[in-house]
Amino acid sequence: MAESTARFVANMAALIKPETVYATDATPTGMANAIQFNDVTVNPMAGGEVSRDLLLPYFGHQGVILTGTHATLQGSVELAGAGVAGDAPAWGVLLRACGMDEVIEEGVDVQYAPISGAFEAATIYYNLDGVRHIILGARGTFSLSLVPAQIPRMTFNFTGLSGTITDTALPTVDLAAFVDPVPVNKANTTMTLHGWASIAESIALDLANAVEPRLLIGEESIKITGRQSTGTAVVQATSLATKNWFALSAAHTKGTLVIQHGTVAGNIITFGAPKVQIGRVTQGVTQGIANYSLPLMLTPDAGNDELLITVK
Repeated sequence: MAESTARFVANMAALIKPETVYATDATPTGMANAIQFNDVTVNPMAGGEVSRDLLLPYFGHQGVILTGTHATLQGSVELAGAGVAGDAPAWGVLLRACGMDEVIEEGVDVQYAPISGAFEAATIYYNLDGVRHIILGARGTFSLSLVPAQIPRMTFNFTGLSGTITDTALPTVDLAAFVDPVPVNKANTTMTLHGWASIAESIALDLANAVEPRLLIGEESIKITGRQSTGTAVVQATSLATKNWFALSAAHTKGTLVIQHGTVAGNIITFGAPKVQIGRVTQGVTQGIANYSLPLMLTPDAGNDELLITVK
């Protein structure tokens, strides 16, 4: 008796390429467009269903009609630079599909800032050990997390139109553009919040795009319809004379947030927010030491500037 053919989840490849024409397959390749993901989850048949509710002279399930079918993909990437200052990082294409504009200053840095229209979209090929899912017109959002003694990561959530699902061999991939990360710690990471050189247990930011499948008569697309960027900083509690978070919260004061991770050119990433409001402060404890959890609201200053990511 022949052994059954099993598919192994460790055998996975994800390819992502910006589309020139919306929802038209950009045909990404393993050698040019591979993404080094962690913890990937794909739902190739997201959507709803409608029951028929027929009146019949007997009981029984009547089945359903599947509606609004689309696809989603979630995965995280390690936060590291491009290897050379002024080169776009290998994960920059993901930011572009999340409503972020890419500006390259050759030899200096690459900056990503949010936009409020003319959004790019991407084609995603996801191959799980020989079965390829194609997702078209994908757009998404992301969050990021920096925790001491951990690898910093950015988690992406994409929504796209359902393409074909076929038996297709795993592609050969080139992941050389993905630089090794450095851990979050005192030597590699600095953070200043409202002018305070922070002692922090963690910092998390969420771009929080509203991403909507819009499946209409005559047109099907994925839209980014809004953005409410937020975050949470868990900081060591200090005296009020050092930093009075309660007063800042009560006064609705807005201040800057600046994070830098990495110290060597080619592997430095900074996150800047010019107008951060502190929400309701809560107190906690870690290792017997008091801390404060600070909800963050990333508000724009001049517009489309509430979060700036710089890779240098």
